[in-house]
Amino acid sequence: MPDRTYSVLMSVYAKEDAVNLAQSMESIFLQTAPTDDFVLVCDGPLTSELNKVIDEYQEQYPDILHVLRLERNEGLGNALNKGLMLCKNDLVARMDSDDLSYPDRCEKELGLFEAFPELDIVSGTIEEFTDDPEVITGSRSLPASYPEILHFSRKRNPFNHPAVMFRKEAVEKAGGYNERFHLFEDYYLWIRMLQKGCHGANLKDPILKMRTSESQMLRRGGYRYTKDMLAFHRWILRSGWSRPLDFLTGAVPHAVVCLLPNRLRLRIYQMLR
Repeated sequence: MPDRTYSVLMSVYAKEDAVNLAQSMESIFLQTAPTDDFVLVCDGPLTSELNKVIDEYQEQYPDILHVLRLERNEGLGNALNKGLMLCKNDLVARMDSDDLSYPDRCEKELGLFEAFPELDIVSGTIEEFTDDPEVITGSRSLPASYPEILHFSRKRNPFNHPAVMFRKEAVEKAGGYNERFHLFEDYYLWIRMLQKGCHGANLKDPILKMRTSESQMLRRGGYRYTKDMLAFHRWILRSGWSRPLDFLTGAVPHAVVCLLPNRLRLRIYQMLR
């Protein structure tokens, strides 16, 4: 029988809603292919409501749920790096503290790794919702095959970070998460992994429901976001991963949208969803 073990890596901070955290953790513990190692990083002090949720799950799953508490908020990338060191399995499933995994998400991802042992990272289609998980407001499907992923990555993020499962060793060899480019830590990691010859694939099936809000979409714009986005794509270009045409047809139009007035930018994002 193939090895079906994997770890789950999640980070939570004080501004998270306790109900969202409970629902997210529950979606992991209800997986058809259950994990034997759930690493939860508390990125700084939490509220009493969040701590209550964590304590209840620790009592229910004392041998599975392992909690790392950081003294101060260090940011998502740093928190994930510290949590990754505690993950005991080769395969690690990322999970955000307010999203919902489909019950068969991890089983499907494990199936890809079993069918294609050369893979180092997989993700799948994510569906977006605002308040009610049953009311889907958008989705993001990505290229499935490795050659398509390589081409797509020149302009856009080739994996859905909230739904990835990756090989711990491959991530560590690429240097782990790095906050050099604010808000682009995951994309930066995937490019470095691909540059080192890592292989990836994406499931076309929806495997995760991602909680979104109008405020989140509005944060994908403004001067600072645009500056960081362009700096990141200039790095991709200088590294030789992309070409000037990719920058002109990918990063530049994106920058224009990011600098539009909030309401107009929001309408464009909603149309793209």
